Amino acid sequence: MEKLNRDSVQAKRYPERVIQFGEGNFLRAFVDWIIFNMNEKANFNSSVVVVQPIESGMVDMLNEQDGLYHLNLQGIDKGKKADTIQLIDVISRGLNPYTQFEEYMKLAENPDMRFVISNTTEAGITFRAEDKFEDKPAGSYPGKLTQLLYHRFKTFDGDQKKGFIIFPCELIFHNGTELKKCIEQYIAHWKLGDEFKNWFENSCGVYSTLVDRIVPGYPKDNIDEILSKVGVEDKLVVKGEIFHLWVIEAPESIAKEFPADKAGLNVLFVPSEKPYHERKVTLLNGPHTVLSPVAYLAGLDLVREAVEHPVVGQYVRKVMFEELLPTLDLPKEELEQFADDVLDRFRNPFVKHFVTSIMLNSFPKFKTRDLPGLKMYLERMGKLPVGLVLGLAAICVYYKGGKRGKEVITPNDDKEIIDLLQRLWKTNDPEKVAQGVLGSEYIWGEDLNKIPGLTEELAKDIKSIQEKGMMKTTEEIIKNQEN
Repeated sequence: MEKLNRDSVQAKRYPERVIQFGEGNFLRAFVDWIIFNMNEKANFNSSVVVVQPIESGMVDMLNEQDGLYHLNLQGIDKGKKADTIQLIDVISRGLNPYTQFEEYMKLAENPDMRFVISNTTEAGITFRAEDKFEDKPAGSYPGKLTQLLYHRFKTFDGDQKKGFIIFPCELIFHNGTELKKCIEQYIAHWKLGDEFKNWFENSCGVYSTLVDRIVPGYPKDNIDEILSKVGVEDKLVVKGEIFHLWVIEAPESIAKEFPADKAGLNVLFVPSEKPYHERKVTLLNGPHTVLSPVAYLAGLDLVREAVEHPVVGQYVRKVMFEELLPTLDLPKEELEQFADDVLDRFRNPFVKHFVTSIMLNSFPKFKTRDLPGLKMYLERMGKLPVGLVLGLAAICVYYKGGKRGKEVITPNDDKEIIDLLQRLWKTNDPEKVAQGVLGSEYIWGEDLNKIPGLTEELAKDIKSIQEKGMMKTTEEIIKNQEN
């Protein structure tokens, strides 16, 4: 079988207009795929130069394949199974700034360069006081980027039209704000001057973004099947789900330069990413957190099984559409469409998503993902959301430990939380367990026993799960709500 490169397959070439920090699976399955579609459908006419953000990485492997690789997208698309394989041809080359610093800096000299995109992990956006401007390169991503920006400023003599549009994709809230702060710290720390600082402020835009696509990565389980279809040896095949969303907090002028809408892509330019961040956390992560212990204690192992189950599936829909969705402030139609998309993602037949993998640190997850919705529902509806309370009760019972059939239940969380639950469960009293959990300021930062009716409702659900089992308790709660 021939090796994948630009001699063995037909691939297009485009002008280099995008610098991408990071060569990992996510960027190649998400950002580069989006650029591929904009080239094909919106005449974006741009290729990507990949910069390896750390000393060891994959750019050598990428260069061996001339920047080419195949993307296998799988999932549910408009109610039907979809399984596609595409050759992605937008990466022109990869650079390692640790061994190719001069080549890296020359990127700033290209007058056509316009965009900088990154995913250097959450730890990548950081300021390191030990970094020096003379380092080749600086240790942190913001330091490397500041070096590049300064060289561009000098090369083009402060030309206001030669600034960069910068889209960080790191999974932290307000990633653009945080990256900009770091760059400003380096400008001050390295004493790069007010002229450069003003050029950066006025000519460059650093925009916060929210990214969403599940990317399992290299498909070890069926790589032979994929390679037989594409007919070449590809060491960089990447697998991702069909669903994609990129929310960018930027003005319309930026959207015109990055024409994702003309390519029919789910890329939104918005005044604030906050409601979309809240939407994802509330309607995707929130249901995940409570469906997992409910499903597990009901004898189910996969997210897909939970969503498709006649009882647990109803529970999941109730939590999403009746309890969490009304707590958000985006248009109802938009929220319902997102929730439907989430259910399709949960049902993805190509992904084995074990509920036990979601139950790591369940109490902190409930605090950030579900507790705000519980409080808002109570405020808006004047009653407690019974599905969310049941989910919290299931977490409490799961943390009791013991066995499910022959399988030993081993909760995984902060030691202080595990110790607390063990002490509470020694009483074998659902009321004391409920009071103790809700009263733990270590978990919640407050005493949740003060929420009207919550202690009694939680204790009742814990008792029911203990006496009747998870499935019967869930079924009764759903039936009681219907009557």
